[in-house]
Amino acid sequence: MGQTSPILTGQRTTSQEQNKRLAELDDSQVVRRFLAGEEKAFAELVHRYDKRLQNFVYRTVGDRERAEDLIQETFVRVYRHLHRFDQSRKFSTWIYTIAGNLAKNELRNRSRNPLVLFQALVKNWEADFRPLEWEDPTTRPDDLYRKRFLRQKVNEAVAMLPEHHRVVFVLRELHGKTYEEIAEITGCNLGTVKSRLNRARNKFARIIAPMIE
Repeated sequence: MGQTSPILTGQRTTSQEQNKRLAELDDSQVVRRFLAGEEKAFAELVHRYDKRLQNFVYRTVGDRERAEDLIQETFVRVYRHLHRFDQSRKFSTWIYTIAGNLAKNELRNRSRNPLVLFQALVKNWEADFRPLEWEDPTTRPDDLYRKRFLRQKVNEAVAMLPEHHRVVFVLRELHGKTYEEIAEITGCNLGTVKSRLNRARNKFARIIAPMIE
C-alpha cells in the first residue's frame, strides 16, 4: 500500500484547522473573513444557518422541498449581496429577513395562482369528487355543481399538458410523490424533474385560469 503524501496530509490538516478557527468566530467576524476573500467563511455561514432556516421556511410555506429551494435561493442572494450588508446590523437578522421575504413571496404567488385551486381540490379529492351515488344528500345542489364543474375543468387542464409534463405533475400534485421518487419512476435526473414540474405548474395555471373565471 502506498503511503499518503505528506503534502496532502498537510493540506487536510491546514483545512481542518481553518474550519476550526472559523467555527470559533462570531457571525460578524466570519462575514469579514469572507469579504476579505476567504471563501471557506461562506461555507461556515451556510453550516450555521442551513438547518435553522429550513425549519423556519418550512413552517412558513408548508412544503419541505419548496422550502429547500427557497433556502438555496436565500444563500445565493446572501453570496451575491453580502458586500452590501450593513455590518452594524446582526447577520442573523439580515439572513432571516431574506428568507422570510422569499417565503412571503411564495405564499403571495400561491394566492394569485390558479394552481392553488388545484392543490386545494386535491386535498379533498375523494370527499369532494366521489361518485354521484355516494354524494352527501345534505350538500347544497349549487355546491355539488361547483365541485363537479371544477373537477371537470381540472381534468381538462391536466389532459392538455404535454405528456412529459403531465406525468411529473400528476405524480407530484395528485399522488404526493417526492422529487426523488418521481426521478426514480420516470428515469430522469432530479434537475429535470424539478424543471419539468415547474413548467407543468406554470402551464397548468395558464390553461385553467380562463376556464374558471
